[in-house]
Formats: sequence, structure tokens, C-alpha cells
Amino acid sequence: MSGQGRDVVIVGGGFSGTMLAARLAERGAAATVINRTPDFGLGVAYSTPFDGHLLNVRSGRMSALADQPGHFVDWLANTYPELADPDGFAPRRVYGHYVRDRLAAVEAACPGLIRRDIGDVAAVEDDAVRLCDGSRIPARAVVLATGNPAPKTAEAGTSNRIIGDPWASGALDRIGMDDDVLIVGTGLTMVDMLLMLQGRGWRGRATALSRRGLMPRAHGERPDPPLEPVPAMRTAPASERLKVARSLARDHGWREVMEGLRPITVDLWAQADIATRRRLVRHLRPFWDVHRHRLATVIGEAMDRLRDQGRLTVVTGRVRAITADDQGVRLDWRARRGEAAPLIAPWLIDCTGPGHAADADPLTAPLIASGRARLDPLRLGLDLDPMGRVLDREGRSDPSLFVLGPPSRAAFWESIAVPDIRQRIEHVIGALAAQSELHVSKSIFQ
Repeated sequence: MSGQGRDVVIVGGGFSGTMLAARLAERGAAATVINRTPDFGLGVAYSTPFDGHLLNVRSGRMSALADQPGHFVDWLANTYPELADPDGFAPRRVYGHYVRDRLAAVEAACPGLIRRDIGDVAAVEDDAVRLCDGSRIPARAVVLATGNPAPKTAEAGTSNRIIGDPWASGALDRIGMDDDVLIVGTGLTMVDMLLMLQGRGWRGRATALSRRGLMPRAHGERPDPPLEPVPAMRTAPASERLKVARSLARDHGWREVMEGLRPITVDLWAQADIATRRRLVRHLRPFWDVHRHRLATVIGEAMDRLRDQGRLTVVTGRVRAITADDQGVRLDWRARRGEAAPLIAPWLIDCTGPGHAADADPLTAPLIASGRARLDPLRLGLDLDPMGRVLDREGRSDPSLFVLGPPSRAAFWESIAVPDIRQRIEHVIGALAAQSELHVSKSIFQ
């Protein structure tokens, strides 16, 4: 396709999609952002209205701009001066305000270069994106920035006692103030749901189940200095690296070790062979996630209080069956060391995390079936090259099809935090600028 007169079309209007569009506009390139709702810039993460939902990263690291690390804190100083602490954790609602302000400012400075389109995407075609209403948006390149899908572990079916998508509007409204709840999953989503329930005055008890019974750890009171990785953590076999990391964590602190690994994580993942990646996903990922994606200090303390009060019990095991009727939910499960009595409560909340399944997704499954895309060997998502371009059935990069943000986890491992996404945005822009069909001056991209 020639691409003459066509925009870059971005599917998904959360942080990844809108901040990519903003960066493109600042470089003189037009983009159309398609979102299902009018809430451009928010996505799931920043659409929460609850001020108790805080960022999991300190404000000083949350700039939307890779080349302006103080941008978010400067914005806070002008807009919410009481929150302008680079070492603090601002409410996610406030961060959503920041993203929308940033988008609006670029739109005003670069009129006509960002187009917002509200609708559902039906298909990605060779030279366009087709919406469910039948309309087509011509595209010189398409970027899939669709964010995190809802969990898929607990199918709600016909029972309103199972809350399959905890982020759906009003999802928790049915839970009474004294009702007990069952939760499948003990990660960040579980924490968010408990915080929201408590914010409404909930007095019940929660029993949470996960395969390893791990909960996210908390940040320290102050930022932790990164511990420079020793050479063995870059070059040794995976088992030796883990041994070295554990030794360093005992001697220097696990937070310091994790901070030191942050800058090289994507490279370590890229260098790992398939067998090593498979071992990391199967055995290490749950432990990695709870140490890497941490809670604000005060949130960690709130979870500790719930457990100390006996209002949060975490059990370790696997789901065998979930059944529900008008009275409540029964969760049959198998403990790690044998059988266990069923768990029963009025409600069950699915907090197992994003239900990524590229080969079942209505947008990406046809791309795989046609050979334009393929799954990565571990079936974590679409297979991508180092610039985020989709690889076809034969392993060739598609110069006009990209994936950005959480759906790119198969290629980059770390793909959900703002510091990671803003770097990927620059890589996508670099790849687009290198293509002759993106008709902008090269000097704009330098």
C-alpha cells in the first residue's frame, strides 16, 4: 500500500494508544485513535474514580515522556500541588487526569493530527481498519494497543453471584456491607477490589485462592537504590542467576536487587532461549510478579491489617469447579497437599488477571488464521520483532502492523508499567519513521 494521505490507526484509547498518538503528532504525523468509549486516555487502569486506588510506581517515575522524566511531577505541582512529591504515590484517578491533559495539550498544539473515533473494531485489513458498523478507516499502519482484557477464569454464566469482570461499571454494587466474598486470584486486582469494598464501608470477610498463595509486596518507605547486577546475572544459566539473585537479596535487600534488574529485564528476556523462557513462566513468574509489581507502602499496610484482623484469608490451591445459584457460590478446590473442603460465600470475584488469548480474540484470531500473524512459542501472545512489529506465519516482520502495551508481553515480558510502555512508544515511532510510506520529514523524528 502506498499509505499516501492515510493516518497511523491506533486501536485502543488507553495510555498506550493516546500517548503514542501524542508523540506522533508532536513529530508531524497524523493518527486516528479508536476507542470503545469516549474516555480516551484512561483505559482500565486510570478510569477508577476511587481515590484509594494509588499508582504502584512512585510519581517521579511516571512521566509519560521518556525524555522528560519530571513531566508528571511538574504537572502535579501546577494542578495538584499537595501531591507533587516525586517519592509519593498519586491516586490513579489523578494520573488519568494527567494523561487526558497531555493528550488535549498536544491536540491544541498540533491541530488536526489526532483524530478520535469512538467505535468497536471488527477487523484489521491489509490497508484499513473496519468497524462493526461497516465503516472503514484507511491506514498506512495499524498499532494494536488494546490493553488488558477482563479475566476469564470464572465464567459468570447466568448467575449474578459470580463477578467475572470486576472492573465493569457497578460490578461490586451488589455486595452487601456484611457479605463475605470469595476471590480467585491474589494479585493486584484482588487488592484493588478489597480497597474499593472497604472504601464503601464493607465489613465482611474475604477468602482468596491462588496456586501459590502469593500477594504483591510493598514498596519501602523511601526509594530503594538499584544494586548493579553482577556479571553472572547477565550471562549464567537461569538456575545460577536465580541462586545469585537470592544471595544478593539476602545480603543487600530484595528491593535493591529488583531495582537493579529493571533496566535489563527486557534484554534478559530477549536473550533467553525458548526452553529458558518456558521455565521462567512456569516456575518463576508468580514470584517475579509479586516482587516486581509492588504496592504503594500504605496499601501494603492496609492489606496487612486485613489479614491481622482475620478479614482476609489467603489459601493455596487450584480451582476444580465453581457453581452458583440464587443464594451464593460454591468453590471446589484442591489444596497443594490434597483435598480441601469447599469454600462457600454469597459472592465470588474473578481477580485472576487479564485473560490474554490472542488465538481466541475476535481481532487477532483472524490475523493468525490468515497467516499475517502467529502466536509466540509459549502462546503468551502475538509473536513480535524487537520493534514491536507483528511476525507473520513465516517469521517475517509486517511493516504496517504493530502491538503496543500489555498485549506485547510475549516479546518483551515487561509491557504493562508506564516506564516500560513509554520506551516502547519511542521504538514504535522509530520503526514508523524508518518506513518510506510514513510521509513526514525525517528531521522531525531526530
